Amino acid sequence: MNDKAEPVRKLFIKNMVCDRCSMVVRQELEKIGMKPLHVALGEVTLRDEPSTDNLQRISDSLSSVGFSLIDDKKSLTIEQIKNAIIDIVQRGKPIYTNLSEHLAQLVGRDYSYLSNLFSEVEGTTIEQFYILQKIEKAKELLVYGELTLSQIASDLGYSSVAHLSNQFKKVTGLTPSHFKKVKDNKRKPIDRI
Repeated sequence: MNDKAEPVRKLFIKNMVCDRCSMVVRQELEKIGMKPLHVALGEVTLRDEPSTDNLQRISDSLSSVGFSLIDDKKSLTIEQIKNAIIDIVQRGKPIYTNLSEHLAQLVGRDYSYLSNLFSEVEGTTIEQFYILQKIEKAKELLVYGELTLSQIASDLGYSSVAHLSNQFKKVTGLTPSHFKKVKDNKRKPIDRI
């Protein structure tokens, strides 16, 4: 058995917002002969440092399917925030503190810095992005019709059905009940929120 730790290189990728994205990124890397050790939301782990040519091939391949490599710290921080919120909302990943503390802990930066950076770069607040993610998840659950509005409110961390309904109407212009009846109001892909 070899006691030497193998070199590992992480690449950070923009626009990876779902498990299908991870699958597509893995397939694209394998097409160009790269064998990722691990693919997760927003990141890929490779065994070795890719050459400059391979890095360009990776970038071109990912670009062809709507992704891009992140090469600066600010963009990486924004993607970490987005991916954390998507994990919380879309995957029901529980957090045991409030959102601001969770993000500050996860990213390792002061929340006021994260908040200012996010607003400056994205043109919206972290809280608004979080609300939009929750409303898109509520739309999805309403379309499926498997849960009551009360269950949806609880699953998404709302204090009451009224709170969910108020935010839902502010964002969509419809009440959840009306949305469920109409269903023509198309949902948005989470990477376009």
